[in-house]
Amino acid sequence: MPPRTKFTMEEIVEAAVKITRENGIGAVTAREVGATLGVSSRPLFTYFETVDDLKKEVYLYAKNLYGEYIKKGLKMPIPALGVGQQYLIFARKEPQLYKYLFLNPPEGASGSAMEVLKLSQDLVRDSIMRIYNMDADTADKYFRDLWLVAYSFTTLIVTGECPYSDKEISAILTEFSISICKAYKEIPGLPEGKYDRDTIFMELVKK
Repeated sequence: MPPRTKFTMEEIVEAAVKITRENGIGAVTAREVGATLGVSSRPLFTYFETVDDLKKEVYLYAKNLYGEYIKKGLKMPIPALGVGQQYLIFARKEPQLYKYLFLNPPEGASGSAMEVLKLSQDLVRDSIMRIYNMDADTADKYFRDLWLVAYSFTTLIVTGECPYSDKEISAILTEFSISICKAYKEIPGLPEGKYDRDTIFMELVKK
């Protein structure tokens, strides 16, 4: 059976996504895309002027896929927890796409890790305020702190350096959640950064 000579743009993007999942975005070349499709590199340039243009489509694919994970998290009883869990699941299941989204995005792309943090804060703020009885500013800072911990775990996961199981990660995140919530509620001025650090530490180490 002779090889196909015509492919849709969607099929070419799917081939590039497949290559990315297997070997990372750096492996996406015209030759590799052609090889995955079983043809020369020529079909790619029917829809894309450069390989970088194709890589941007892979980025959009990854971004949309990540959005589906976040939607699942928002449907959980505690949305902030659900979003964090789905963030970790995405890193486990799609390490190469995670790297492209958050660690090595294309130049000029929107949706960096810190932009995603801000978006996630906006999505879960009301539920944190309601569930944990916090004002908006404290809720944002509480989620920020947990997000930074989760980001550390996901980075370890996608770089193959994470020694912790999902169960252990969940336990550690719970410890942070309790500690941060307790600290913000019991240390006057902590959410605003207006507290006596030295006095608080002196009291803690005496216990």
